Amino acid sequence: MSLKIRIDDSAPPYEQVRAQISEQARSGALPVGYRLPTVRGLAESLGLAVNTVAKAYRALEADGVIETRGRHGTYVAAAGSAAERELAAAAQAYVERARRLGLTEDAALEAVRDALRAAYGSTGA
Repeated sequence: MSLKIRIDDSAPPYEQVRAQISEQARSGALPVGYRLPTVRGLAESLGLAVNTVAKAYRALEADGVIETRGRHGTYVAAAGSAAERELAAAAQAYVERARRLGLTEDAALEAVRDALRAAYGSTGA
């Protein structure tokens, strides 16, 4: 794992750590199951405060990029698994709400398409 923190960068150091680990996990440079250094060890090697690295690790865990296994360490999580679970839960909640409102499947789907077009700027397909 290779991280470079630039003090003159406009991004705070914890965000630089978070972004670099996230990108390396996404690209496969850090494979699923890779054991990350301890918070203290990474802070020491980067010349950062322990709390700075801890904040980056907490953000990465909240994003589902890494998972902490107690005393066993912190590992790169399965790519996208947390995001996919959250998306599936949101979709299920939407479907339940649409049914309670009495919408047809077509109407519910069209509402999603409209929201996607608005958010992503696509013209649909």
